[in-house]
Amino acid sequence: MPSTRKSVARRRRPSALFAVVALFAVSYAPAARADAPAAPATGDMKAFTQQIPGSDVSFDMLPIPGGKVKMGSPESEKNHKDDESPQVEVEIEPFFMAKFELTQAEYDLFRNGYDRVGKSGAKQIPEDKLADAVTYPTPMYELEAGPIFQRMGRGGKYPAVIMSQYAARQYTKWLSKMTGRFYRLPTEAEWEYACRAGTTTAYSFGDDPKQLGDYAWYFDDSAVKGDNAYREVGQKKPNPWGLYDMHGNVAEMVVDTYADDWYKTLKEKGASVKAEDAINWPEKQYPRLARGGGYESDAEDLRSAARNQLKGTEVNKRDPQLPRSPHWYSNGFGIGLRVVSPAKTPSVEEQHKFWGDPPDKQTAKILNVDRAERQIREVVEPPKAEKK
Repeated sequence: MPSTRKSVARRRRPSALFAVVALFAVSYAPAARADAPAAPATGDMKAFTQQIPGSDVSFDMLPIPGGKVKMGSPESEKNHKDDESPQVEVEIEPFFMAKFELTQAEYDLFRNGYDRVGKSGAKQIPEDKLADAVTYPTPMYELEAGPIFQRMGRGGKYPAVIMSQYAARQYTKWLSKMTGRFYRLPTEAEWEYACRAGTTTAYSFGDDPKQLGDYAWYFDDSAVKGDNAYREVGQKKPNPWGLYDMHGNVAEMVVDTYADDWYKTLKEKGASVKAEDAINWPEKQYPRLARGGGYESDAEDLRSAARNQLKGTEVNKRDPQLPRSPHWYSNGFGIGLRVVSPAKTPSVEEQHKFWGDPPDKQTAKILNVDRAERQIREVVEPPKAEKK
């Protein structure tokens, strides 16, 4: 089987794309463990809970201070890989990051918009509003996803999985429109900075992989009825900044595309690079990038510097939609995401770039094959405040 460097879903090879799974959105905010560390000092930035309007679902955001990170790993680190070098210093601006991985309860509020808008008939969107419209993901297929979700866990606090990076970025657009606060995927540099939480060791807790069982669900400890599975978020110990499941459970997508020589390219820019200049913006549908490793990953692929390449031939291998759906990674049960919100809101143009608008040319072509089916869209307006 391929390693997680080529595909996070390395030991499971489902035989068909997966199904419209009615994952149930429930009211909750995952509780933190009693031994969770305090959030780092960040001046006026304070942790907050974001309620998703029109629902009982909420999630917690933690402040991440600005600073610098040496992205990558030294050649002396055990299990070091060539694509993690040379190490590059990146300057990070302050931002907020979700305490937990995105849950199915959160994602379902967005995913279910396809049926809601599609069944009622998508309203005609004026030409000048097209850029503001959110595209909902097409349905999945119930052939194999249902039993797999049922075995591993559905709804509530379980991590949201198998959505593509395009769908993930549309989710952050929808979330931003719903809440009035800008949300997006983290960049690769931001993710590693937050994962390390000021550490320089192989993992955020040190160099000894024998301690992983306290911090991560991975291949050695995630078996359920003889097969590996993700778990509800927040069950293990958090990293020094209070972030849970940064190692294992599900790998987390970042906005960057994957390139094995990207750090070499960054190093040529100088001794230190600003975060916005360190982004490897996607120009085609694959390959993409995820960090942190998942429940099927080996210990070496959970290191803070480990980079998981997402290839279409691996993560969307058996997709019955022709052409393959831009919304799903049919084999990606070990791939999820975590949202961030920068302390400083960027320009409208920059926001759309992070949301994947317009999408890469390959994804745009797929979306336009059958526009009525693949682009169920609406202009999302946040609920109006109730009059007192």
